[in-house]
Amino acid sequence: MSDTDIQMPEAELRENEAIHDDEDRLSRAFVQSVLDRVEEGDAAGARALVEPLHPADVADLFELSPADMRPALVQALADLVDADVFAEMNDWVREGLVDALEPHEVAEIASELDTDDAVALIEDMDEEDQRAVLHAMEPEDRAAIEEALSYEEETAGRLMQRDLVAVPEHWLVRDVIDFVRSSDDLPTDFWEIFVVDIAHKPIGTLKGSWVLRARDDEPIVEVMQREQTLIPVDMDQEEVALRFQKYALISAAVVDRSGRLVGMITVDDILHIVQEEAGEDALLLSGAGDGDINEPLSSTIKTRMWWLFINLWTAILAAGVVAIFQESIARLVTLAVLMGIVNGMGGNAATQTMAVTVRALATNQLTGSNSWRMVVREWWIASANGLGLGLLMAIGCQLIYHDFWLSVVLFLAMVINSINAGLSGVLIPLGLARLKIDPAITSTVFVTTMTDTMGFFAFLGLATLFHLS
Repeated sequence: MSDTDIQMPEAELRENEAIHDDEDRLSRAFVQSVLDRVEEGDAAGARALVEPLHPADVADLFELSPADMRPALVQALADLVDADVFAEMNDWVREGLVDALEPHEVAEIASELDTDDAVALIEDMDEEDQRAVLHAMEPEDRAAIEEALSYEEETAGRLMQRDLVAVPEHWLVRDVIDFVRSSDDLPTDFWEIFVVDIAHKPIGTLKGSWVLRARDDEPIVEVMQREQTLIPVDMDQEEVALRFQKYALISAAVVDRSGRLVGMITVDDILHIVQEEAGEDALLLSGAGDGDINEPLSSTIKTRMWWLFINLWTAILAAGVVAIFQESIARLVTLAVLMGIVNGMGGNAATQTMAVTVRALATNQLTGSNSWRMVVREWWIASANGLGLGLLMAIGCQLIYHDFWLSVVLFLAMVINSINAGLSGVLIPLGLARLKIDPAITSTVFVTTMTDTMGFFAFLGLATLFHLS
């Protein structure tokens, strides 16, 4: 097959349909064109289409392809699916492809990645497969990954890169320049040079621009910035992201328990963490698991069913409250019509407060020093909303049913459940956070239970008290 024949599919595609759509995502036509060539056995044609793509786009191609087509796709594209592509790939998709590779192939890919990306590639493998991959790696690479795997998941130790530039404090600027120019073992890209003392503890940082503008004979201790943000190796990745945001960091040194420099974290790693954490909290509040469309069906069903099973018991508890007042409901059917409004509005109000509280906790806006102010603030908001909406519903109830005391009961129930919802939405996440329990995971169950049971109890209890039935 000639070069002209190989390039023809790409030319045809560019003429008829763009590679990317209006939102800069791979177009449906492009993905289908690549898959068609793979199915036809035209590996050269598929490679010709994919070769101009950025590694992130190649990773997207795999994510947009059906799961049963991915093994054939990776075989057809061969050398185009390199370490950079695996680093950009969705976790579930990458895991599926890694399972299909031989240990020495995984080891080769991992050796070309930064330590943090290599760990992400290997950490979810079975223990036996992990050992096989690590055994196939070079001793230096294997030691770095084994050390990273020894740290807890979602900590700075798992996130950091081991490849960095560190120089002793007694050097001159010319020594740093000579070292950077002559050493072949330095990372390709770096933003800062870390200055360390004799115990390998970081004492300052050098930006590349400072080094270039300083005199050759100037000591680096006179040029470096002594103030720096150090990241403990066991710090949770969410807290690391908050420090990067708070101090506008581009990179930061990671230190072990003795204060020695063991790695660094860069802002590109943090961008992934921010995206993951933001989506994770929203999904945890709904009990939707990872919420990844590439997650295996069985895993998704198991996660969602467990969460719904827990919510089933909260619904049974709320139904039990209704059962207490079933005689009142039987005598005045209007109560059954209106109680859903009281309950539903309470749930919506609680969801708003809970979302704000969980976010404030996650971003460190809400701490022990201002938690009481937050509670009072939400009490005022809930009271105002309850009074306003309760009055509106009472007027509507009076116009429709012409029952003054029913309208009064509806008004009071709306106010009570609104305040209950506001306080539950803030106090429950705060309480869980104090107990070191992630409020994003469990708040919804408790808050829903509080609004359901209190909503029914307030409305039906008041109706019984006022002898409306």
